[in-house]
This record gives sequence, structure tokens and C-alpha cells, in this order.
Amino acid sequence: MTHVEPMDPHEAFAELGRIRLADVDLDALLDTIAQLAKRTIPGASEVSVTLLHGNKPQTVAFTGALALDEKQYERGYGPCLQAAESISSLIVPDTGTEQRWPGWAETAAQAGAHSSLSVGLPVHEHVTGALNIYATTPDAFDDDAIAIAQTFAGFAAVGLANAHLYETQATLAGHMQKAMENRAVIEQAKGIIMGERRCTPEQAFAILSKMSQDSNRKVRDVASAMVEHARRLQP
Repeated sequence: MTHVEPMDPHEAFAELGRIRLADVDLDALLDTIAQLAKRTIPGASEVSVTLLHGNKPQTVAFTGALALDEKQYERGYGPCLQAAESISSLIVPDTGTEQRWPGWAETAAQAGAHSSLSVGLPVHEHVTGALNIYATTPDAFDDDAIAIAQTFAGFAAVGLANAHLYETQATLAGHMQKAMENRAVIEQAKGIIMGERRCTPEQAFAILSKMSQDSNRKVRDVASAMVEHARRLQP
């Protein structure tokens, strides 16, 4: 683990606020959160971000070794998991004497993390997380450090929630665009069938559906192939 001089919290909060979601993806935002937290929170040696979707935890950003989070996932308990589940702050003053999470504390101490602080992140209705701060010395986080970490986590949670919403909307827009494209090609194929067989739109769609079933292909793929074939026959 490496130590860096703390960054002014107000400067860090301002930098988080300047991030344009249209310019960065979720991975970049998470990495920025971890790096800024490491520079901002007094006593921080390494930082990671845990996201918990249902019962599946994942470390999505980190500034150093992952073993401290992963060991918690393997055991199914630990401060970062509890902080994520309860959206609370959990401090481990000294991993050498910690008794709440047997096994993990010893592993953390052996890895060089002698104290830790995990702050819950409310990201979305079905997604929570935790900002995990590790230090190389016991009792590294005083009341001021905890307050800064909690404030930082609040800013980070808003950014993550907005990013989640932004990506969800972008995905929805993409699906809607795809659906519109599919609908357009199906309508074109129906027009071709109606012209060839002198049938109604309903009958044309029934014919297209039957072709889809017989060939074990999606209606959209059958329609696309039909439209492409018609284009090739044009003089």
C-alpha cells in the first residue's frame, strides 16, 4: 500500500461535481471516485468500491490489492459487505484486535491493512455499495476523517445513482431504437408479401410468422432477409 498527501475535500467534491456523465462511462467514474477518495480522506492508504446487486458483491474499482475485499466475499461477511447491506459506516480501529469478523481481520493485518473504514453507498433501489478505505496503521481514522469519508461517500453515491440512471436511460433508448428498426423492416416485409399475394396486412404478418416458425428464425431476421432479397432483384 502507498500513502499520498490528502487532497482538499472541497476541491475533490468540486471535481466530482464537474464530471459529465456523457463524457465518461461507469468504470471511469468508479475509478475517479476511488482515486479521489484516496487523495482526500486523511489516513487512507488504499481505497476500493464494492457494489452489491442482490447477494452478489463485486469490487468495481480499487487503488491497490483486492485481497481485503475478496476475502470478505469468500467468507460472506466483513465490514464492506455489512456497510453495503445496511448503508452504514463501519470502522475497524485495529485489525490485530478485531473480533467481529473472524478470519478476515487476521488476513487484513497480514496484508498490511491495520485499520479500515467502510461507508455505505445507496446507489439504486436494487444496488447498494460501500466505499472502503484501508490504512497501514491502527487507529488511522479520527472523527474528522470519518466525517470527510461520509461526506465524500454522499457525493459519490449521487454520482453513481445518476450514472446508473443515465446508463439505464441510454440502454432503454438503444432498445427503443432497435425496436423501431425491427418494426420498420417487418412492415417492409409485410408490404412485399401483400404485393405478391394480394392479402391483408394481418394475413401478411401471419405468413411472415409461419415462415419464421418453419425456419426457426426470428421474425425480424426473416423480414430482413426478404427485404434484402427484394432489393437485390430491383433493376
